[in-house]
Amino acid sequence: MSDIDSSLLQQWVGKTETLHDTVCPEAVAALAATLDLPAPSAGTALPPLWHWIHFWSVAPQAKLGDDGHPQRGGFLPPVPLPRRMWAGGRLTFSSTVPVGAELTRTSTIANVQQKSGASGSLAFVTVRHEIAYAGTVTITEEHDIVYRGLPQPGAPAPAPKAPPLDAAWSRVVTPDAVLLFRYSALTFNGHRIHYDRSYVTEVEGYPGLIVHGPLIATLLMELLRASLPDVRVTAFSFRAVSPIFDTAPFTVRGKPAGDGKAVLWAENPQGELAMVADAEFTSN
Repeated sequence: MSDIDSSLLQQWVGKTETLHDTVCPEAVAALAATLDLPAPSAGTALPPLWHWIHFWSVAPQAKLGDDGHPQRGGFLPPVPLPRRMWAGGRLTFSSTVPVGAELTRTSTIANVQQKSGASGSLAFVTVRHEIAYAGTVTITEEHDIVYRGLPQPGAPAPAPKAPPLDAAWSRVVTPDAVLLFRYSALTFNGHRIHYDRSYVTEVEGYPGLIVHGPLIATLLMELLRASLPDVRVTAFSFRAVSPIFDTAPFTVRGKPAGDGKAVLWAENPQGELAMVADAEFTSN
């Protein structure tokens, strides 16, 4: 895979980090504006997945890598592959968190795996987060990060996957550079693939700016909340299948799956599967 062996990467398994943050009403209002939604007021429940705009990684400018992310080898292991993305995650919500709450997030490197795929070497890092409010863990999350090499000239594109059928809910989303910039700013995400067009096309070889995986997941969650406004989400899992770019509108869809469950997915402009998600919920 590289000149850095797996035994070195395994040394990061079990590494922990603890951060403290406050669910800032102004930041929540800014995310609501970005999503064209009414802002939750102080003291009301923070919508699920909106905690992603908190717990910033505030690395100094001098310690950023070429891709705009913090240099590797701090909390995250020094995976030597140049391209990285948020591959998916699994979350449980045992109770709601009010806007204005003081939170503590304890993060642990749960797993590091190296694999070989059709596109070359891959590495997967799983980070486990436990977010506590008033001394009780209210959100548990496993966050999967995938690292891969640069594209090889002439390499075949992965075969597209077909989405589920018979959607009950649907919404067309038009991504643009402003939307992606605002979400990057709200999450203090310096990753250049989301706002630097020359970098993402000339260095990483993509056809356009990449829509953030967590932003797509949030749009899926908001589709569920709009379609079933009287439920509380208790669990949510999602997996990125292929990237979505800012070059054309894409669609988020979903349908009930029975027994307090729903299936959600995102389709790229060609109607191919880009993300799939499962949700569990209970009546409020």
